[in-house]
Amino acid sequence: MSTQKIGLRPCTEADLPLFQRLLTEPYLTGLDWSGFRDAREPVRQFEEHGFLRADGGRLAVDADGRTAGFVSWRIGSYAAGLAELAKYWEIGIVLFPEHRGNGIGWRAQTMLCEYLFRHTPVQRIQAGTHPENSAEQHALRKAGFRFEGTVRCCEFRDGQWRDGLLYSRLRSDPAPEIDRATLP
Repeated sequence: MSTQKIGLRPCTEADLPLFQRLLTEPYLTGLDWSGFRDAREPVRQFEEHGFLRADGGRLAVDADGRTAGFVSWRIGSYAAGLAELAKYWEIGIVLFPEHRGNGIGWRAQTMLCEYLFRHTPVQRIQAGTHPENSAEQHALRKAGFRFEGTVRCCEFRDGQWRDGLLYSRLRSDPAPEIDRATLP
């Protein structure tokens, strides 16, 4: 297990160049690269709402005082007629290459789940990943997520439609043990 101190925090203006890198450096995000994007968009979003909204947000992942990446969440719903009762969060994570493989990802995702379960009434948190991303599959399982299945042709990436893997964690699922002192 990593001895690094891991924590989540609100994004600051100092993080904006890192967000811009994610939009302009091919494959910095690994398999999630989907082409060049407007590098000013993170600046506009930060100025408008600081990446914290009622329907989703982003937090920085700190590892020993350095920004290792970002976690995100957005609202979804499966039941149109009961949308308010059947909301869930879809979470994501991106870590910069030098911070991958050190146990940061699963711990940050666990902290994000604990934060969302503590501060919102949702019953379900879900996350998707690529079939070829075995490291993220391992991190999700370690963060208390269960594999639910394959979502066929759900993402257009690298010139073709590709499958995704869906994982979920329910409020009633046991949480993995982490250092609770670093939770927001």
